[in-house]
Amino acid sequence: MFEALKSSVEEILQSNKTAEDKMLAICQALQDAVDYYDWVGFYFKNGNKRELKLGPYVGEPTDHTIIPFGKGICGQVAESNQNFVVPDVAAQDNYIACSLTVKSEIVVPLFKNGENIGQIDIDSNTPDPFSEEDERFLEWVNAKVAEIL
Repeated sequence: MFEALKSSVEEILQSNKTAEDKMLAICQALQDAVDYYDWVGFYFKNGNKRELKLGPYVGEPTDHTIIPFGKGICGQVAESNQNFVVPDVAAQDNYIACSLTVKSEIVVPLFKNGENIGQIDIDSNTPDPFSEEDERFLEWVNAKVAEIL
């Protein structure tokens, strides 16, 4: 599944769209192809502030357009520079609930020239669906996205 999805992502990245539109198309492609990717979006560092700002995404609308560093899963990844896989969001102390239907989450940092400039965030309504394969694939997606930023 992920190998086929890589081809789709490559096609999107080679299109004549803006970087913003390419990222939105990638979010849509991932959500369409992976049945347990219920919300897919990018967050980016908000200038020099210690906060993340919501970028392109697909899925239910969210109130979390700004997330302070350290807060929630995304805010923790902004500080740790590490992937964060949450098999059960109910078991996480520092979790910001986006929707009552969300059961699990994966957040992978996006690096440009060695700096953590953002992340891809995926919520799932399925408990514990994310594998190491998801992590490697999303790291690959972020490396490709970094090339257009």
